[in-house]
Amino acid sequence: MKVLAALAGGLAGAVVLTGIHQVVKKKRGHIAPRMDLLGMETLIKLGRKAKINLPDEDTLYQITLAGDLLSNTVYYSTAAIGPKQTWLKGALLGLGAGVGAVYLPKPMGLNPDHSNRTEQTKVLSVVYYLVGGLVAAGVIKLLKAEKVKEVSSV
Repeated sequence: MKVLAALAGGLAGAVVLTGIHQVVKKKRGHIAPRMDLLGMETLIKLGRKAKINLPDEDTLYQITLAGDLLSNTVYYSTAAIGPKQTWLKGALLGLGAGVGAVYLPKPMGLNPDHSNRTEQTKVLSVVYYLVGGLVAAGVIKLLKAEKVKEVSSV
């Protein structure tokens, strides 16, 4: 149950994070962080270095989205490690990912504008990932509490 709770929490955080990205991108595209474009840029760069043929833009977008969901699920699930401070771990994971999203693209040779073109974009980038971390922590705590309830009622 521990692994299942961790993965379910991680998936919940990743889905909420991705959902927020998609909604804000459609409603406020001029300020929205574009982590989808950052991910696609990364795949294009890696594909060229590996000398592999890249798929069309729509397929590349779908691969990026799937990769984001998978990697964020695994990342956020680490909030379940250890029995204590799940909320703090979720918050720190979210803040770490958000700050990384803002400050790491440029040193990695990627376009930093996708995540930090305006002050609003920077703040949104951090807040999105923070929310994802908190959702993950909340689901993990809920599922761990349900497990304790099941065991104590046996």
